[in-house]
Amino acid sequence: MTDLVRLDGVGKRYANGTVALRDLTLAIRAREFVSFLGPSGCGKSTALRMIAGLAEATEGRIDWPGTPAGADHAHDLSFVFQEPTLMPWATVFDNVWLPLRLAGVPRAQARARVEAALANVGLDGFAGVYPRELSGGMKMRASIARAMVTRPRLLLMDEPFAALDEMTRFRLNDDTLRVWQESGFTAIFVTHSVYESVYLSSRIVVMAARPGRVIADIAIDEPYPRSEAFRTTARYSQWCIDVSRALHGAGAAA
Repeated sequence: MTDLVRLDGVGKRYANGTVALRDLTLAIRAREFVSFLGPSGCGKSTALRMIAGLAEATEGRIDWPGTPAGADHAHDLSFVFQEPTLMPWATVFDNVWLPLRLAGVPRAQARARVEAALANVGLDGFAGVYPRELSGGMKMRASIARAMVTRPRLLLMDEPFAALDEMTRFRLNDDTLRVWQESGFTAIFVTHSVYESVYLSSRIVVMAARPGRVIADIAIDEPYPRSEAFRTTARYSQWCIDVSRALHGAGAAA
């Protein structure tokens, strides 16, 4: 499995002197589902934003093997934020079409891709409604559809389900895994939840708080597809215990 992106000694120091990240070194391989797990303030979201090019590292480097140095990777990745950030005045179709529209793809030409993206997240039939008519979970589905409509190589997700009720969160976990498997993209998922990270991930990167750094890199050696039945197994429980211990170590390291 080839590396898609590498972080080599990456650090982030803010103008006020706060060191958010120090010596973050890891490689994300193609088609992995990697979760960044750690306490608040450990730099998970900062690392995600630097990979996305939304923030600059003050130390180290971020490389994309197989692509020219300095290449623009904006077309290779999509970002799902903690809030759906939908345009309230636009229909679901127009919200999902937005990244293609900005890339110069006409509405008629984009229609099939937008409709397919909506179907992938269970929103077929909702193209003409407005965000105010959607539940919180449906808004997040629309946000994921918007991220997926560009067919990215890398999907970055920053605690997208944190504000949702548990049942909706479970359903969106399942939907995300299904789309990930079908589409073959690489996913980096930020979460505070041990249980969510174990369920979703092929690999969990546990980070210690300020300055953020990797203290454990755990491969979850369980097959996909995963279903609700996996949550009831002894192996799932043991993985959660192991990852919880690593997270406790992150707190001690801080």
